[in-house]
Amino acid sequence: MALSWPSAIRLAVAAVLLVGVGVALFTLPVEKILKDFLIWIKENLGPWGPVVLALAYVPLTVLAVPASVLTLGGGYLFGLPVGFVADSIGATIGATAAFLLGRTIGRPYVLSKCKDYPKFQAVAVAIQRSGFKIVLLLRLVPLLPFNMLNYLLSVTPVGVGEYMLASWLGMMPITLALVYVGTTLKDLSDVTHGWSEISTTRWILIVSGFVMSVGLIICVTRVAKSSLDKALAENGELDVGTSQLPVVASPSDLQQPLVIKIDTSNEDHEK
Repeated sequence: MALSWPSAIRLAVAAVLLVGVGVALFTLPVEKILKDFLIWIKENLGPWGPVVLALAYVPLTVLAVPASVLTLGGGYLFGLPVGFVADSIGATIGATAAFLLGRTIGRPYVLSKCKDYPKFQAVAVAIQRSGFKIVLLLRLVPLLPFNMLNYLLSVTPVGVGEYMLASWLGMMPITLALVYVGTTLKDLSDVTHGWSEISTTRWILIVSGFVMSVGLIICVTRVAKSSLDKALAENGELDVGTSQLPVVASPSDLQQPLVIKIDTSNEDHEK
């Protein structure tokens, strides 16, 4: 099938971005840069710190750079609940930015990568029936790589509003756990430097809170995985070798999602 000029341009832009991300990840000290960024927020921004922290998620998520350092940093710098609110909103905004990029200029690249994720075909079918539920469960269960998930979901029928709300709710447990760990690290750092003391009661609360956080994540993940497996099973398992992912033309309105049509028959679609 001939490639139109608009599609070729979008594919070229996506390829350039991908190469840029790869070069940056392998040549730049990303972790050190993020740590220096957090120090700059702490020393210079005052009450604007949480806002800037939230906005920093956008470039990191779009470039598929792990943002766990930022999430921990939110807890370390601002504690609960401010750090949690900033990280939660930031992660949702970043995920939405990547989603919209994948639905527009990055669409050709995303479609070319779908075949690399066999499980995504069953996910695409399930989303046609229960978009909000499936996105929510995918945020709770690491069925697909997190950084690629934002882009893969952009070519499914899920609407932007559903995607944002489900992502926000689904990322809450892990965000809360990481923020709590960051807050605990701040307390331990203060003790190490002699800036404060932690009473026996406080130690008990820290340890019990950490154990409860881990337990909560494990329980939520197990329940979500069971629900996700059931939802995918209800839509049938696809044969990766014979299934294809033809899509309709790009919509002009982002609120009108792309529709992925997956043929589950064993017929040969090659022309």
